[in-house]
Amino acid sequence: MRVGLQALGIGDGARPEIIKAVAAAAETHGFARLWCGEHVVLVDAPDSRYPYSADGRIAVPADADWLDPLLALSYAAAVTSSIGLATGVLLLPEHNPVVVAKQAATLDVLSAGRFTLGLGAGWSAEEFAALEVPFAGRGRRAEEYLAAMRVLWAEDPASFAGEFTAFEAIRVNPKPVRGGRLPVVVGGNSDVALRRAARHADGWYGFYVAAADVPAHVAVLADECARTGRSLDGFTIAVALTDGTPGQLPGLAAAGVSEIVVVGTPPPAPEAAAGWVADLARTWIVPDE
Repeated sequence: MRVGLQALGIGDGARPEIIKAVAAAAETHGFARLWCGEHVVLVDAPDSRYPYSADGRIAVPADADWLDPLLALSYAAAVTSSIGLATGVLLLPEHNPVVVAKQAATLDVLSAGRFTLGLGAGWSAEEFAALEVPFAGRGRRAEEYLAAMRVLWAEDPASFAGEFTAFEAIRVNPKPVRGGRLPVVVGGNSDVALRRAARHADGWYGFYVAAADVPAHVAVLADECARTGRSLDGFTIAVALTDGTPGQLPGLAAAGVSEIVVVGTPPPAPEAAAGWVADLARTWIVPDE
């Protein structure tokens, strides 16, 4: 079972000295990936319901620093050499897909092929309004944007014609390191998101999932894969649990989970942040025999 860490980009985790300390310590102590999420916009009193908490409110204050995840992970890539990097998640419908394709491939090249692009459709109508992107149809937009980006990564020149984006005979370089294909995971805990992951992605990232609900989510993935003639073999399943304990790892592995993502806030001093990562590793990472 791989263990990832989502601790960068927000609050104290947005400071460069903390990113450096956490990233270096995570690599030293055996974490598989560093995950970093996204919100371009937060508002003080949203009407939109946050889907990952019981009260429907995000715990991050609206005035907290929240870094762009691709830029934050680029900094983390520069101070590490082997740990994986993943957006958890980037809200694809809010962005121009041609730009995201170039940024993601750039990060993959600069990290020597360590990057996984985690994508989501988004939940905040206020955020979409501020970016002047329609909230309705965001799932279809996300799927089309991903298809367009895969064309850009694989072909040169590249052409695409869809409902939301189109381009003809353009060259967008660099290409991803791994043969013109970047690993993509889709986030979201609804059946719609799970089926989108099974149809269009290389994996699923479940954020703040109850451990007891994981088998049911995996069953939805398996059902959609079977329906579309796809195998779950090689499909990655990463989850950040609401109620996770290390003792649950064997059962989760048996259910098909390939990575547990530990979510936390690092302390504000670099030395303490490094020690905090070491303590997490002692709790969560089982040494090789």
